[in-house]
Amino acid sequence: RISDKIEIHFTFEKTFNYNINHNKALVEWVIENIVKNAIDAMKGKGVLKIDLTKKNNAFQIDISDTGCGMPSKEFKTIFKPGYTNKKRGWGLGLALTKRIIEDYHKGQVFVLKSEIKKGTTFRIVLPKKPINP
Repeated sequence: RISDKIEIHFTFEKTFNYNINHNKALVEWVIENIVKNAIDAMKGKGVLKIDLTKKNNAFQIDISDTGCGMPSKEFKTIFKPGYTNKKRGWGLGLALTKRIIEDYHKGQVFVLKSEIKKGTTFRIVLPKKPINP
């Protein structure tokens, strides 16, 4: 489903000394949902970046696109059930994303930044659990 005119950049820290308690299938679905939205926002051409880092007591996943962007007044609205700016769809993807990350995984998901005609960055924060030696 990804156009060959979309560049994909993936960065991550090479060593992690922590685990995260998570449901693999649900977290994969969350990332896929945000990535699909990013691809739609770029209309087949642009740059998609996924950065995985650890900060303090959490893992951060930043998903950025060079799509159409959004005004800051929509940053919270987009997570409400039924909100969509697409011709097709129910407007449930980001509402479910928020529920999976915040209620099930005790993390956070939010729009880190967005600029009209330049793109958007979503951040997912998942608490980490030290590995017992």
